Amino acid sequence: MELSVTASLLGALVIAVALAGLHLLAPRIRGLPGVPEAATASFAGGISVAYVFLHLLPELAEGNERVAEALREQVQATPLLDLAIFLVALAGFVLFYGLERLARGTRGQGGEREASDPPAGVFFLHLGSFTAYNALITYTMPLRLRTGILFALLFTLAMGLHFVLTDRGLGENYPRRFRAWGRYVLAGGLVAGWVLAALFAPTNTLVVSLLTAFIAGSILLNVFKEELPSERRSRFGWFCVGLVGYALLLGTVTALSQEV
Repeated sequence: MELSVTASLLGALVIAVALAGLHLLAPRIRGLPGVPEAATASFAGGISVAYVFLHLLPELAEGNERVAEALREQVQATPLLDLAIFLVALAGFVLFYGLERLARGTRGQGGEREASDPPAGVFFLHLGSFTAYNALITYTMPLRLRTGILFALLFTLAMGLHFVLTDRGLGENYPRRFRAWGRYVLAGGLVAGWVLAALFAPTNTLVVSLLTAFIAGSILLNVFKEELPSERRSRFGWFCVGLVGYALLLGTVTALSQEV
């Protein structure tokens, strides 16, 4: 069943509000009673990685055929176009890696500075990038709903739990500013993305592919930087549970979509 433009916008609004709520509740989700924070974050990381490798990147490699069909476009895939899309994914990865290095590099070496925020300019740059990243997620959401409701819901689940990881990283880099009001800005970015979609809906498959590629690269960096650096911060078993569980769920949805 393909949703109308109006129905997809209303559905995207519900999702944007739900994701904003998850952003604000991220600390409580990580601190569930009886569940170590590292386990919760690793479970979320496994889901995010499974989504990127098993759905998002293959979708990009196919040239976003579902998006082209929804927009009633004919897109001719070429090696140069494929390269451009994955270069944008790489750019998303490098951008957030650079921001992370900048944030950590300006925190100083020990003392009081270690417990304080980096300079305000670094914080606003980092927070602004994540806000734009969130806006891209909800900006493309109405079109995702039109190309497949179940896949859009899986994307929402992956992104909602992914926010658990990004919240932890930002809270550690900016313990004062981010914990005081930074989450509200990120939640507002999700709503702002929906408003942009309502006013200026994407009409070009290539643009959607490039935006999706940027999101994919950003997700990979944010998961890897939270999962790989320290064994004490992660739980490999929970990471595998999230990854395998989400892979099975994605496989089930894919099989069901082919039968329809």
